[in-house]
Amino acid sequence: MTEKKRFGRATLFFGLGEAVPWSFDKYIAKADFANISFQTLGYNINPGSWSWDSDDFITNQLAHPAHGNIFFNAYRSNGYTFWQSVPAVFVGSYIWETAGETQAPSINDFINTSFGGVILGEMTHRLANKIINNHTRGVKRQLSEIFACMINPVNGLTRITNGQWGKVSDNSKERDSSLVATEFDAGMRRFSANGQQGKFGWYAHIKLMYGTPFEQYRTPFSYIEVNTEFGQDKTSIANVVTVSGSLTGFSVQSSDQVKHVGLLTVNYDYINNEAFFYSAQNIRFNLFSEFKLNKKLKVNTSAGAGAIVLAAVPDPYLYAGRPYDFCSGVGFIGSAGVDAGEKFFLNIRYRGGWVTTLSGNSSSYFIHTVTGEARYAFTDRVSICAEPGYFTLRGDYKFYENINKTYPYFRASVRYAVDFR
Repeated sequence: MTEKKRFGRATLFFGLGEAVPWSFDKYIAKADFANISFQTLGYNINPGSWSWDSDDFITNQLAHPAHGNIFFNAYRSNGYTFWQSVPAVFVGSYIWETAGETQAPSINDFINTSFGGVILGEMTHRLANKIINNHTRGVKRQLSEIFACMINPVNGLTRITNGQWGKVSDNSKERDSSLVATEFDAGMRRFSANGQQGKFGWYAHIKLMYGTPFEQYRTPFSYIEVNTEFGQDKTSIANVVTVSGSLTGFSVQSSDQVKHVGLLTVNYDYINNEAFFYSAQNIRFNLFSEFKLNKKLKVNTSAGAGAIVLAAVPDPYLYAGRPYDFCSGVGFIGSAGVDAGEKFFLNIRYRGGWVTTLSGNSSSYFIHTVTGEARYAFTDRVSICAEPGYFTLRGDYKFYENINKTYPYFRASVRYAVDFR
């Protein structure tokens, strides 16, 4: 059964996504950039007015994608498909850049809001609908409604306005039978930089894996991987937000012992801790493989490469007061994991990229990170983990001395895992 499209309500929520943040900036925050006029609008709609801005890292790389998520879900939560909802993000971003601020339209904001908004939007749409079971009632149902609304406020507002909140009814087609594997880590971590060891501090990590690469791979976002990390840090509480979602794919080989599938994914990366920060949005082709060597030994691998659409890379020399450059280039990943009897697990992952400056000091950067994880499971749900790793940033500058910095880290944690459909 096809869900009814509600264009009027979707457009209303879309408009609120523009009006509410602007009203807050104008009347509560008293921000000068919210004092828009026909004069600023006339200037901003001129294509020659577009430029790159120097806002802080969190605003550009986290807040703007979160704003785009609202534009996307205005339509996605009101009956429109993934691809039908995508244009709304680009339109919403353009309207905000030209009519929501007095500042010149920002190229980086438009990309971050649009591209990142689609990724975060479909991820939150699927997870929110997965959490709510319309067949349930009572306290459990209300708690699931609240939690889903926290993840996706637009979806929650839609459920309130159409009378679905708390009502026993058929589930949405978006609440499919895909397995959601969740991992909750709590422990200690330490970041270091160039030979200087940092101090240990607490951290928490949440990982969600929605679906599997080997099923329904032609459906957008049938496979999603989300990582979030929070901890004791001088810069911000939220240190990591990464989201990867599949767009389409094809099977290379499928048997009981060996599986290979090719997936095209879109990816959002945000890393911000006291030692290192980096953010990127990219599109990548990946090959996922699974090998069942015997009843107790399984190996999983992945490899991928693609275009880094826009990255924010640390620049110690600053550019117009901004401590990072906007870049684009190519990225590549590889990983391998061993599962021995569902008791001992060993994983290693490599991620790298080469980018060149679009806005900033003339330079090119090579960035890579290597991480490893050893885990022992006491039960199906409880395990202990140790994860060493490091980031490396090498910058080749045209007018400044080159840099080559390494940021090693170590994490140790207790993990609790639970799966649900």
